[in-house]
Amino acid sequence: MANKMAACIFCKIVKGEIPCFKLFESDKALAFLDINPLSRGHALVIPKIHGEKLTDIPDDHLSELLPIAKKLAIASGAKDFNILQNNGRIAHQEVDHVHVHMIPKPNEEEGMGIRWPQQKTDMDKLKALAEEIKSKM
Repeated sequence: MANKMAACIFCKIVKGEIPCFKLFESDKALAFLDINPLSRGHALVIPKIHGEKLTDIPDDHLSELLPIAKKLAIASGAKDFNILQNNGRIAHQEVDHVHVHMIPKPNEEEGMGIRWPQQKTDMDKLKALAEEIKSKM
């Protein structure tokens, strides 16, 4: 984990080794503009501790991420926007440090495009899946 932290671009931003366009900072989180934005105001919110996936971060270090993303959406003036958090390469995670995107969607061309391949509904299978998931929580 130490080697991954040393090489992590977001950990370097937290430490001040790499500059960013900081928007907000607290003891546990940092928000800054994305340098490869999908639209004007595209920002990232990260926990200050390193963890590759959401499941790697203690809950108390996640508690500020959505409230900060909400504040960014309001401050950016975005009427429509996406809040996104990816985990793993096939889920489109580019940086191996948990981060939440706040992506304004001002029009059809800018912001995030989404493909939503819905599966056919089988109520019996959904019921069984719900019971399986609940039993593990």
